[in-house]
Amino acid sequence: MQRIKNLNEGVKYMLLASLMFAFMGAFAKLASESLPSLEVVFFRNIAGVILIASAIAKKPLKQKGGKPFLLLFRGLMGFSALLTFFYLIAHIPLGDAMTWSKTSPIFTAVFAWFFLKEKMTKKAWSAVFLGFIGILFITKPTGLTLSKYDLLGLFSGIGAALAYTSIRELRTYYETRAIVLSFVAVGTVGPLVLFAISPYIDAPEFDFMFATFVLPQGIVWVYVIGMGIIATISQLLMTKAYGATKAGIVGAVSYTNILFSIIVGTLLGDDLPDMITTTGIVLIVLAGIMVAKEK
Repeated sequence: MQRIKNLNEGVKYMLLASLMFAFMGAFAKLASESLPSLEVVFFRNIAGVILIASAIAKKPLKQKGGKPFLLLFRGLMGFSALLTFFYLIAHIPLGDAMTWSKTSPIFTAVFAWFFLKEKMTKKAWSAVFLGFIGILFITKPTGLTLSKYDLLGLFSGIGAALAYTSIRELRTYYETRAIVLSFVAVGTVGPLVLFAISPYIDAPEFDFMFATFVLPQGIVWVYVIGMGIIATISQLLMTKAYGATKAGIVGAVSYTNILFSIIVGTLLGDDLPDMITTTGIVLIVLAGIMVAKEK
């Protein structure tokens, strides 16, 4: 009975986290109507810096360290993935953007096999193949040409996967708080650096990286503050979920985020995905669930 109770608790927490994450995406999309996505990323991360820094101030870190460059790499990859993800949220339907972010477990499985020499079963390889077929359905490539949004979507999944793969090595040397801080700190400083050099860069195709800071006005403050609060709540619920039951089950349930995002996005005016895109989404969800169960 206790195991069933823990399972139910984990599923419940993950469902709530997925719903909160969809709402976070909605706030980000609304804020992006007035602010560049680079600035939305800045406000998303500064909330995390304040939270983690205050936790470390109350209880100092205890770790052996020794991998500073890998820690920086984790921060840079996480920041880059988040930057492309938020740009997608601003320019394509919310459900599609969330689907791209959910390709990361597929790439993580491949990177863990290649870099960390983790074993891959036939079922895991089948999941990876299924996931790549799903990506083809979503991108609908014409010849070898992909759209800008498709390329950024791929990078959002690959960048997040590289960040997650590095965590598997980093957790031997650093506390979780230090690893998370590396992500939110780079995600706060990075936008400031990009804002500083943007006036000297003339590259319209890289508008996801370079932009002019715009001071939020009126309701936009509600969007950015709400986004930060909801993102934090989602992270806490996700942590509780993984602490309550098996990671494979929680990982599978996390794909409900795509459904929630499609519903919330539709309420914001997004078009429903067509049949080909829907097929791609289903294949990616199935692949992700298969990978989650294998891990």
